[in-house]
Amino acid sequence: MEPFQHAQRVLTRRRFLIGTAITAGSLVLYSSEIERHALMTVERTVHIKNLPTAFHGFRIAQISDIHFHSYDEPFFVQHAVKTINRLQPDMVALTGDFITAHRGPLATNLADADGCASILSGIQCALRFCSLGNHDAGIGPQMREILRRHGLTPLNNEFTAIDLRGDRLWIAGIADAYFDLPNLATAVPKRKDGEPIVLLGHEPDFVDTVAATAPVDLMLAGHTHGGQVRIPLMPAMMLPALGVKYVEGLFQAAAGTQVYVNRGLGCMHLPFRFNCPPELTMLTLQPA
Repeated sequence: MEPFQHAQRVLTRRRFLIGTAITAGSLVLYSSEIERHALMTVERTVHIKNLPTAFHGFRIAQISDIHFHSYDEPFFVQHAVKTINRLQPDMVALTGDFITAHRGPLATNLADADGCASILSGIQCALRFCSLGNHDAGIGPQMREILRRHGLTPLNNEFTAIDLRGDRLWIAGIADAYFDLPNLATAVPKRKDGEPIVLLGHEPDFVDTVAATAPVDLMLAGHTHGGQVRIPLMPAMMLPALGVKYVEGLFQAAAGTQVYVNRGLGCMHLPFRFNCPPELTMLTLQPA
């Protein structure tokens, strides 16, 4: 090979490696700093059978999987709260994993829980209901007390009713299905006249058990992060147990039960999101 040809070949290879390195670095920067903080508001209409007239157009904001403070900084949670306040929903559903469970001192988890709940207390909506996730389960009683102290309402295998102009919508919440014991017998009311029930629960695949057991119209879940890193033309790969069948968006399960899976605010394992931005959901209820 001529010296000039050899030098040209080395130069071409060097340019390729430099270009590859720049591209990879750009993707890492985009995934960790840009898309990870690009909060997307997703608006969906959910049709509910026997929805009372007073709840036609009732709007529920949902956020999930905050994972404060590890891969979700305080400023971003504050941004989510401001966005919710601007949208002025009728109710807010917070569906678990407020923290990332650490193996270190309990004080770390409790401090993160308090910091997260303190920011969420800025949500300007009278109806603010919570369920816990698998990362919250280890400090479940303390987590629920912290949420209550900041004006939020955790529902742990229990329910409450929203009464509006003489009509009623039931809101239920279950314990985490991964590390705790959901009890649908106490979580879901024995409704009358087909009054609709909205259930808060962290792991979406548990909806199949719900649909086979209780007359729930809509379950709100998180847990999956939508896959977090989604390579185009490939199925989601970073999926946890109990979050494999229903990954993101609205699904029809059995027995008339629907489930909505929120992609979450935070991250797990790595501070990256790609082709899967964090989500704030605005669900509008309408009659089926």
